[in-house]
Amino acid sequence: KTTLSADSARKLIGDDEHGWDDEGIFNFEGGCYAKTINLSEENEPDIYRAIRRNALLENVLIKDDGMPDFDYIGNTENGRVSYPINHIENFDPESRGGHPKAIVFLTCDAAGVLPPVSRLTPEQAMYHFLSGYTAKIPGTERDVKEPEPTFSACFGAVFMPLHPFKYAEILKEKMNTHGSQAFLVNTGWSGGPYRVGKRIDIPVTRACINGILDGSINDSEFEKDEVMNLEFPTTLGSVDPSILNPRSTWEDKEAYDAQRLALAKLFQDNFG
Repeated sequence: KTTLSADSARKLIGDDEHGWDDEGIFNFEGGCYAKTINLSEENEPDIYRAIRRNALLENVLIKDDGMPDFDYIGNTENGRVSYPINHIENFDPESRGGHPKAIVFLTCDAAGVLPPVSRLTPEQAMYHFLSGYTAKIPGTERDVKEPEPTFSACFGAVFMPLHPFKYAEILKEKMNTHGSQAFLVNTGWSGGPYRVGKRIDIPVTRACINGILDGSINDSEFEKDEVMNLEFPTTLGSVDPSILNPRSTWEDKEAYDAQRLALAKLFQDNFG
């Protein structure tokens, strides 16, 4: 989310820790915390340029010339950087915004099943908010050697003092009041699961986010995945249409169908 929130085309309110009250969105963190693995100025220019005095690097090798080596993973892949929000040139000094027109749930699907972007109804938004599905990826947590699917209610169960249903009802109420749409964006794998397929490129995900924010995604035709009960666009701006349907990216369609059924069962079992 830090990578996707930093975009020179729009003001940055914050990358994490937001609230939504009667006046709109606000941030109460005041800084950013980003992954640095394979960080480059080409793919993530705003974050790359934010690494200067008063930024704090973690788990990053410093070379003999004093420059950080963001590609080195000899000790861990979990390199990070913390920096003040004002290190981003296009930050909003008030860290506030109006009511959102679009809400994006980010998931990293290591199974390679979910589309890069799906449009959700308010009821589906509640379901996926309550599910909080993603995958733990090797290198980001200790002792994780293979991707582990995980479900964390509200995408952060340990931080929620009330029952998850309470937050889901609030979300649905605010969406209905302010006419907000919800989308599920997959930053995980395409063309196969982890170690077989390929991680969805950041520019592709950015294009999906841009299509959501400018509303052009709603001009697309949509196809429905009856198993996962998700609808996804068949075209979207500059995105290669072939990647929008995850099944079409798999060489072995039967293997995809089996993986999709397995993932659907995980969702069902989570609510069982």
